[in-house]
Amino acid sequence: MSSEGITYASSGVDTAAGDRAVELMKEAVGKTHGPEVLGGVGAFAGLFDASALKDYRRPLLASSTDGVGTKIVIARAMGIHDTIGQDLVAMVVDDIVVCGAKPLVMTDYIACGRVVPERIADIVRGIAEGCLMADTALVGGETAEHPGVMEPDDYDVAGAAIGVVEADALLGPDRVREGDVVVAMASSGLHSNGYSLVRSVMAHAGWTLDRHVADLGRTVGEELLEPTRIYAKLCVELAGSVPGLHAFSHVTGGGLAANLARVIPAGLAATVARDAWQLPVIFDALAGAGQVPWHDLESTLNMGVGMVAVVSASDADSVISASTAAGVPSWELGAVIADDARASSADVVRGAKGVQGGAVYLSGAYRA
Repeated sequence: MSSEGITYASSGVDTAAGDRAVELMKEAVGKTHGPEVLGGVGAFAGLFDASALKDYRRPLLASSTDGVGTKIVIARAMGIHDTIGQDLVAMVVDDIVVCGAKPLVMTDYIACGRVVPERIADIVRGIAEGCLMADTALVGGETAEHPGVMEPDDYDVAGAAIGVVEADALLGPDRVREGDVVVAMASSGLHSNGYSLVRSVMAHAGWTLDRHVADLGRTVGEELLEPTRIYAKLCVELAGSVPGLHAFSHVTGGGLAANLARVIPAGLAATVARDAWQLPVIFDALAGAGQVPWHDLESTLNMGVGMVAVVSASDADSVISASTAAGVPSWELGAVIADDARASSADVVRGAKGVQGGAVYLSGAYRA
């Protein structure tokens, strides 16, 4: 038996490595801080000067928390850890902007089997870069080392954010009207949902991450790690400049129809024309490689649409133009109509994620 006794380090926790990780990430985190952030990196709690909220008549705080799911398995396998940070930010802040709120602050949590300072710093640098894209301050975080619970090279990430919206500017189903236009905003790829299905397809088809796919113009791994597009800044700008903007829907788990249904009020339905856009190659490739039924594919993946705006017909062109000018291809997807209870059709989605509201009618076939 050793006479030296048991130490925290011998138990598998390296506090010095944790301190080094903080030093490596400080500069990236600091770049997200404006004058509203007080105290810098290392305090017990992040501080944000909320004095500007005094100018609101009735400020509503919006909060969201999320992770990136099993996409993280791809990042670990490829040894590329910074892009997963942008994914995390997108999954959190783009839920907040759906109601018209501006994300103010974000925090992150990283659990790992062993702290590798450079790897942790890469993850946080990606989170910080995502926060810059979203115009959101990264005000705090935590890295927890879990030896014996996680394998040494395992890690997972989660984040939370808070935003604010004026009560009378709140977007959502209450504003949606018959005759509104449904506008699609393109995704950058698979984003961060459905990767359990994706990995099952890869295993079935014998795909490896270094497999080059000519139609994609890159390897499978590069395609799967494409960062989730962050819509937050664009959506905040649209909410403040387009009077006829009534609702947003962030297309995440459950796919396009299920998430769009969450912002359609009872008695109305949104139409979605599947042939309104060219299906990105990766979705068609996955369907073919795994013989995945189209219904299952579209109820799991975003199919090339990452955010949806529901807007008055008179303002639809403004949303499409502004979005496209910001580098996010956009197009008319459908319209809001009276719900005529076509519930017997397999192409009707309603009652998604606990929201008993309106419906979404899907028609036509995808243009692959």
